[in-house]
Amino acid sequence: MITKILEGLSLFIIGVIGKMGYPGVVLLMGIESMCIPLPSEVIMPFAGFQVASGRFNVWWLGLAGAIGCMLGSIPAYYAGKYGGRKFIEKHLRLKIWKNAAKEWFLVLPKSDLDRADRLFEKHGAPVVFFARLLPVVRTFIAFPAGMSSMPMRPFITYTFIGSFPWCLGLAYLGTKLGANWAELKPYFHRFDAVIGLVIVIGAVYFIRHHIEARPRGAAEADGA
Repeated sequence: MITKILEGLSLFIIGVIGKMGYPGVVLLMGIESMCIPLPSEVIMPFAGFQVASGRFNVWWLGLAGAIGCMLGSIPAYYAGKYGGRKFIEKHLRLKIWKNAAKEWFLVLPKSDLDRADRLFEKHGAPVVFFARLLPVVRTFIAFPAGMSSMPMRPFITYTFIGSFPWCLGLAYLGTKLGANWAELKPYFHRFDAVIGLVIVIGAVYFIRHHIEARPRGAAEADGA
């Protein structure tokens, strides 16, 4: 199933770059940075493969990819700032299960939001920079940065600075692998899977420590 999805995405990516050139790279990398998992591990190596034909320059590809990441991060940033933030603040206590006797809530203390705000306030630049160098994480970092209201100027600056070596490196790999650029996909897929597993484990740990069980109706009684 995953293989078929990757093959479909690869055909889409090849078609867009084939028709649009550099603007296609900007568009595709922008989509990836909108929290949509379009694999840059396919986008940039395929474009890099075409450097040998004279169609692209590897440095311009790195720049196009970084510009796309920067532009695509802006709507994701504002979605986190004005959408995600409001939703989470409204649902700090979210009912996730109930039976005849008890109700279970996923409780997010306001202190956790404050802690995230302080993290981005003090270390936002390196967080964004290094996140842009990691598969999976790089796709979604703009959303929490927006939720924590990290200032836009450093966010954009470090998004670009972190994205450029990633895009340039992948494009360069494409030039070296030539027609065998697609051989990168299984390796990056395994790396993505490892990072995804770490994220899942972290999410499970977080949920386990933020579940609160109460007698059914107690929440209503508290609010009465």
